[in-house]
Amino acid sequence: MATSLGSNTYNRQNWEDADFPILCQTCLGENPYIRMTKEKYGKECKICARPFTVFRWCPGTRMRFKKTEVCQTCSKMKNVCQTCLLDLEYGLPIQVRDTGLAIKDDIPKSDVNKEYYTQNMEREISNTDGTRAVGQVGKATSSSDMLLKLARTTPYYKRNRPHICSFWVKGECKRGEECPYRHEKPTDPDDPLADQNIKDRYYGINDPVADKLLKRASAMPRLDPPEDKSITTLYIGGLGDNVTDGDLKGFFYQFGEIRTITIVQRQQCAFIQFATRQAAEMAAEKSFNKLIINGRRLTVKWGRSQAARGKDGIPDGITEMGIRLDPVPGLPGALPPPPPLDQEAPANYFNLDPGSSPAVMNLTLPPPPGLNPPPPGYGPPMFHHLNAMAPPMPPALGMRPPGQIHYPSQDPQRMGAHGAHGSRQTE
Repeated sequence: MATSLGSNTYNRQNWEDADFPILCQTCLGENPYIRMTKEKYGKECKICARPFTVFRWCPGTRMRFKKTEVCQTCSKMKNVCQTCLLDLEYGLPIQVRDTGLAIKDDIPKSDVNKEYYTQNMEREISNTDGTRAVGQVGKATSSSDMLLKLARTTPYYKRNRPHICSFWVKGECKRGEECPYRHEKPTDPDDPLADQNIKDRYYGINDPVADKLLKRASAMPRLDPPEDKSITTLYIGGLGDNVTDGDLKGFFYQFGEIRTITIVQRQQCAFIQFATRQAAEMAAEKSFNKLIINGRRLTVKWGRSQAARGKDGIPDGITEMGIRLDPVPGLPGALPPPPPLDQEAPANYFNLDPGSSPAVMNLTLPPPPGLNPPPPGYGPPMFHHLNAMAPPMPPALGMRPPGQIHYPSQDPQRMGAHGAHGSRQTE
């Protein structure tokens, strides 16, 4: 710096002194007993170029030493960590956070404007308690579903690993296991993640990590409301046995008045009908891919109207969830369609030869005990006369016309009809 530390000028008064850094959980490390070195005015900020207090520490065993890269004023203006420059609330790059919250970056890039903007932000920061964000980030009160889906909920300590040993890559490292660097193959130099710039990350432009996360967010499934405004029902799948209607009502009542809750235990699903379409849309937006009740992640979909359900049939081999099922080998094929109503269906149910003449005319049961049989000539004959020249006997009134032989046991030639008929004639 052009100005010496001993000179009491305006620039000297703007130098920053702090007692503790602003860090995220990942950069701080998992060791609760950590030691830091503090160097007052040790480096200049990589954003505003003002000297600030530098902290240096080791986040854990077999980890590389880390230090603060930007001053606390630049960190508070963007609500980011002083080391990794990721958002303190979501753990995401600034470009992703600003896209999710619809924030437009207004930090100037030139030196004079940057210094004036920083002075105004310091005055605003001094009027707050330091626990909330300032600037455009502090004014954005609403959260984004995209940020909640992409946010990292646990620390990622793998980011604190040492760098790759360049001597080992060339085959010249002689330290062996004592080498503090990693002995691993480096990544592809053409990989966009291999070229990262701290200023691009801070200003939220051309950040390869942010581009990768935004592409992942665009590929995520989303639940679009149906065009039919009369649909106010949500389908909840994967209930299991431990989710009751009381649990569903306790979660969904916050979005609006619930008209009915129907649980189909056999299918392990439920249908929740809201009184208004606005309440149903809010419930679908807040619970899609985020609904967990009693430790079970539930599926949320829009219900379908009865007309659309009957019109759009589900194809064979596809479930209601859209999952294609493989065919099961060994199952019989589909049954043939029934004949049209204007055609008479054949009576040959047992695939008998249609050219064979029936031997049975009408079979009658013997009279019950206590009743005398009818005299000869008044009752219906049981069998046809075997003589072809004999005139046919007229069928009795109310009797069914002769038909095909349905069972082999009805054939008189197979059950001894000749012997029984001859014995009656001799008698």
